[in-house]
Amino acid sequence: MARHGNARGWYGKVVGAALGVTLLAAGASVWTAQAGAVGGSPRKPAASDAAGNHGKPVAVSIVHASDKGARGVNITIDDGPDPEWTPQMLDVLREYGVKATFCMVGTQAQAHPDLVKKVVAAGHRLCDHSVSHDTSMDKRSQTYQSQQILDAERMITKASGGVRPMYYRAPGGAFTPYSRKLAASRGMRPLGWNVDTKDFERPGTDAIVATVERELPNGPTLLFHDAGGDRSQTVEALRRILPRLKEQGYSFGFPVR
Repeated sequence: MARHGNARGWYGKVVGAALGVTLLAAGASVWTAQAGAVGGSPRKPAASDAAGNHGKPVAVSIVHASDKGARGVNITIDDGPDPEWTPQMLDVLREYGVKATFCMVGTQAQAHPDLVKKVVAAGHRLCDHSVSHDTSMDKRSQTYQSQQILDAERMITKASGGVRPMYYRAPGGAFTPYSRKLAASRGMRPLGWNVDTKDFERPGTDAIVATVERELPNGPTLLFHDAGGDRSQTVEALRRILPRLKEQGYSFGFPVR
């Protein structure tokens, strides 16, 4: 999600859960291993990582473009999966034949593996959105950034049944040169956005739709959310935006890798 100044109770719960995961991780090498450090002090790699269980390295630049070209649009959905809102968004996407990229928080993926598998089965792509959605990650140590990115990667991959995230989106856009390089070394392309719909603030469905229409000329990657509170406005906005954009000659694709 985009970085916002006001505090949100849901993320406090996520952070609390993530702290529990981190404490457990300290005693379990499967959660703390790293396949080679990209700067900073390396940790001992797990056997699976040592065997090359990661994606082919990709470019470190933050991607925004669409594989559908100049009239392409990328739908990206952050912070889930959520048992109430993710299924509704999957229904809307299926209704209009649109594929999206789901940027998942590690603890959410771990809690709802059935939903992660449904996202994959429907042909959508996965994105690592860190363990606990800490928007101050760019101010934290490389060790902390590594834990947030790599542990979330493992959580999402395990929840999906073995399908790895193809992208990494820093919480609130809090990328660092280190985090981009680390994610790219794991085959996860850093993922940005062009249009922040501000749906997280629940401005109303009309406002979300208007933001997309006004800002789409800025670029093709749209940012929505499927967790963190009542996302009914987002569901309804997608129900209106997707057919409207199709009528205007847009195609829906994925961020270019």
